[in-house]
Amino acid sequence: MISLIKTAVGSVAAVCSRGHQQGLLHGHLKALTSGVKTYEIPPDFSDVLMPQKNKLKFMNKVPNFKKAKKEMKKLRDIQGPSMTSNTFTNGQYAIVAMGGGYLHFGHIEMMRLIVNRKMDTRTTFARWRINAPYKPITRKGLGQRMGGGKGAIDHYVTPVRCGRLIIEVGGKVELKEVEDYLIEITKKLPFPSKVMSRESLEAFKQNQIDRENNNQNPWTFKRIVQGNMLGIRKVLSPRDLASQGRYTGKFFFPGRV
Repeated sequence: MISLIKTAVGSVAAVCSRGHQQGLLHGHLKALTSGVKTYEIPPDFSDVLMPQKNKLKFMNKVPNFKKAKKEMKKLRDIQGPSMTSNTFTNGQYAIVAMGGGYLHFGHIEMMRLIVNRKMDTRTTFARWRINAPYKPITRKGLGQRMGGGKGAIDHYVTPVRCGRLIIEVGGKVELKEVEDYLIEITKKLPFPSKVMSRESLEAFKQNQIDRENNNQNPWTFKRIVQGNMLGIRKVLSPRDLASQGRYTGKFFFPGRV
């Protein structure tokens, strides 16, 4: 028995002494130790309810008004944070506006076509979180002189504020399955937007709260305004005081405290 062991050890030593055979031996040993893998637990979609109509519905280009009325610009429609449609309802992922702006019929139809063509209707559904175009935009004809009253209605738009969910997507899918065409939509919108999930949206809101509670800089926007340093109160509006300088017009500054 001892002679057999010595013979086996001698043969292994002879093989390891050769360069090319040593490489084969190490490769063989590596293959034996590389079979152990860990897999993530697949998500549970047992509580997801699929609606009967899971595609984005068509929106009218012109609202059904008995008599269309002209309006002023009212830029307050796109300024500040959104107070409606800023949380999830049934879906898990959404396109969230990170600034204010107007969506016209071309943008809405673009989003509808991309989502309905690229999503899998067997496992995915999508819902609008915005209204159809309802705000009239007037325009005068080319070559007309100034004066003569307000121009005729040219088209209708949907005003969007920061933090509003535009499209909500859900179903028995993960984020990687729908992220590609949702990012494609965000690149074509007239204002900055981001693809978020339920968890990332909650983390984003919690991050804003933590930045306020853990701020080490004593010179905050609130202190500067209360002290009226350099007469800043003359150029600030009540809307700026309410939002503490996070929203300037239609723009949003998440890093400002």
